[in-house]
Amino acid sequence: MFEDLIRKRRSIRRFLDQPVEPEKINMLMEAALRAPSSRSLNPWEFVVVDERPLLEKLAACKPHGAGFLGQAPLGIVVCADPARCDVWVEDCSIAVTFIQLMATSLDLGSCWIQVRKRAHASGCPARDDIARHLDLPDRLEVEAMIAIGYPAQPKTGHARDTLLFERVHQNRFDTPFHFIKTV
Repeated sequence: MFEDLIRKRRSIRRFLDQPVEPEKINMLMEAALRAPSSRSLNPWEFVVVDERPLLEKLAACKPHGAGFLGQAPLGIVVCADPARCDVWVEDCSIAVTFIQLMATSLDLGSCWIQVRKRAHASGCPARDDIARHLDLPDRLEVEAMIAIGYPAQPKTGHARDTLLFERVHQNRFDTPFHFIKTV
């Protein structure tokens, strides 16, 4: 059930040294392609990476928050052509979410790696470093990468009492939404 899936999903940054099966990769990519997009323009492109040396190069695309990709058995680079759609960032973000939820449903772990608006250690955009390694055409921007694999250390979902219920309002910002107590 969807409710169980969203309660279970966590960001995973440590993976077993076990490849992701081709059938599961197919399911991840089908989930991405089924993601909704504004006006059905589908501006995204995906690069599936499962070569360890290439994953290690991509992991160095920025100084912080990408290193764990080098130890993941699978990475997915999510790109888009901004000329196709003015809301490509949102469309790519939805596709990443679909991939991550599918990963969770397949007992895989995943973690979003932000690329857009991030810099490589040299100061150039992280996108340029990634593009060099993947031979991306100039027209494509990189929104994010996703590290995927079997979790090395399973995590439980976030406890309900840690959720920020006070950030939900009803009708007006100064009126809190009242959640119904559930079991």
